[in-house]
Amino acid sequence: MTPWHGAAHSPWGRVEAGRPFPLGATFTGEGTNFALFSAHATEVDLCLFDPVTGHETARIRLPEYTDEIWHGYVPGLRPGTLYGYRVHGPYAPEEGHRFNPNKLVIDPYARALSHRMRTDELMAGYVSRTLDDLTFDVRDSARVVPKGIVVDLGDDGKRPPRPGHPWPETVIYEGHPRGLTMRREDVPEHLRGTYDGLARPGMLDHLTRLGVTAVELLPIHAYLDEGFLTRRSLVNYWGYAPIAYFAPEVRYDRGSPAGVMNRVRAMVDRFHSAGIEVILDVVYNHTGEVDQLGSTICYRGIDNATYYRLMPEAPRYYQNDTGTGNSLNTAHPHVTALVLDSLRHWVEVLGVDGFRFDLATTIGREPYGFDPDGRLLTAMRQDPVLAHVKLIAEPWDIGPGGYQVGNFPPGMAEWNDKYRDTVRRFWRGDEAVTPDLATRLLGSADLFDNRGRRPWASVNFVTAHDGFTLADLVAYNHKHNEANLENNRDGHHDNLSHNHGVEGPTHDPIILAARRRATRNLLATLFLSQGTPMLTAGDETANTQHGNNNAYCQDNPTGWVDWDAANDPDLPDFVAALVKLRREHSVLRQPNFVHAKIRAADGQLEVQWVSPSGRAVVNSEWRNPGFRCFGLIVRSAAVRAENDEADPVMMIFNGLAETVRFTLPSVRRGRVWRRIFATTAPTGHLEPTLHDPGAALTVEPRSIVVFEKIRTQSGRTQRGRR
Repeated sequence: MTPWHGAAHSPWGRVEAGRPFPLGATFTGEGTNFALFSAHATEVDLCLFDPVTGHETARIRLPEYTDEIWHGYVPGLRPGTLYGYRVHGPYAPEEGHRFNPNKLVIDPYARALSHRMRTDELMAGYVSRTLDDLTFDVRDSARVVPKGIVVDLGDDGKRPPRPGHPWPETVIYEGHPRGLTMRREDVPEHLRGTYDGLARPGMLDHLTRLGVTAVELLPIHAYLDEGFLTRRSLVNYWGYAPIAYFAPEVRYDRGSPAGVMNRVRAMVDRFHSAGIEVILDVVYNHTGEVDQLGSTICYRGIDNATYYRLMPEAPRYYQNDTGTGNSLNTAHPHVTALVLDSLRHWVEVLGVDGFRFDLATTIGREPYGFDPDGRLLTAMRQDPVLAHVKLIAEPWDIGPGGYQVGNFPPGMAEWNDKYRDTVRRFWRGDEAVTPDLATRLLGSADLFDNRGRRPWASVNFVTAHDGFTLADLVAYNHKHNEANLENNRDGHHDNLSHNHGVEGPTHDPIILAARRRATRNLLATLFLSQGTPMLTAGDETANTQHGNNNAYCQDNPTGWVDWDAANDPDLPDFVAALVKLRREHSVLRQPNFVHAKIRAADGQLEVQWVSPSGRAVVNSEWRNPGFRCFGLIVRSAAVRAENDEADPVMMIFNGLAETVRFTLPSVRRGRVWRRIFATTAPTGHLEPTLHDPGAALTVEPRSIVVFEKIRTQSGRTQRGRR
């Protein structure tokens, strides 16, 4: 097909020069402007397609090249048009260039795609049967590559207000956009697994009953099912293989692809109406084009040498700090701009409230290594839109110096895997863990108390989508990933888990009781800690993946949340009670770090550590590897907002396998301790009982008890009440 040049007429009229900005396809009301960045291309063809047959109907040479932007304006071209690009330039892999105009490429700024992406051999820029990326494939890939859709970004502006929850009040619920509803009977069957189904009343009622303030959805950027999965008849369920950073993934939708953006926007609005924020898990560290033997469907065919970080001495190959074949070159100005433009699009057009950055160390890498004040991380903090949404880093990758927990800049929160590992070790029964647990309970000040950062910067979690579910954490010592068809080699090998005597399912009532207690201890620790708690979807219903700790390819009941809480029907109420306890006691979610050497306004220490004798814990106890029972009293921070002083809360953690006689510490005259919560109770609720300072209580093995300090008229109560 011979392309029309700028001076020629297309079926829509004269193809005009247009403008280099904004990038992407922009409908002006009378036509559409197209703009594509490529620093190394020699020509760019805009290709248009019949929406019914999928046949290419026009090929238009973009007439202008301004500041490395190829652009043109097509009069009369309206929303709904399908398009893609063929980009001309050198095919010289050993120099880092992989242009192949036989391969249709997706506009990185496409707001919607025509269909779901699956790897096909036609997508390879080289002759795929040879597995030699120096060869050149002349077959046309347009038949198998999704097309961009020209959309109208208009918005009537009638949208509910954002919830705007402050960080200290945030409770995050991490879930899969499909797996959350596939087994929910209160979601209409035809809507299960969709954006529309996510925000249905049953799902919203469940989240609000728990007290969740934000849902964090696994990736919904349009992504690719990689070849190594499709060859095994598996799919990329989690979505960590992105291609189009502006387009919502169409597999989570049942309507016309051109309208998917509106349905995502409607989903976000319904969450907002329920008082729940929406955070997206985003993957700007790599793409689904993987390594040199991957597909050519977007960035590789547009400007490989710019978009990707290539090996300096061998640019045929990709730097792979992500473990997935390539790393985006976010240190380049145009790649930085791509990420920023994408983030702003999701905030301003679709209404989301924040982002969790997968393998965020990669996006903070400069040519000399990770830099918390590097180009992209600084730009996000300076951006007038992004500076006011929630930004969360997964602070590691597999590259040199990739582990950066605590080293991201102010304004960003971080997943805290040190918290996860410490809490798991303590309740598993490991020795010499208590001093580290003490640090984690107070917000991990050793990691985050710098540069004015606050406790909320520590996103605390015990489980996440990656790894065992909570039910499996207490039921398996080993991973069981055989269904992934990788001979059980994939997934974490050391899960810090404990099966309590039997691997997997059992009917033994003693083991089941121990697992239920362990589950409650882990959850209670999470919500009683300073920092931002993150709950994994299904952990509140004892959801199991049957020992699979890497269900990334399991789009089936293994990967979907099982909402049948028959094995532990009280657990949802237990979680709701914990969130309520946290909400009602501000000392459990303080905006400032508290320390054991700083005195609060009442002259008492902000933090007190109590031994079972009722006195302060001494150094010899901290050094004792078997020291596993202690109390923690938390008061309002000395530095706090005006009128923010709250009554202290005391928590007793007994990690021992035996009952402990615990003497309650002294308090000021006229005050007593009131027991309000315990992990020994199925729902956590106890009939409140008052206890004098100095009273000795029995704390059951492997349990947590919570007290609040209250004022009484007499200052005394019955010593015998337990």
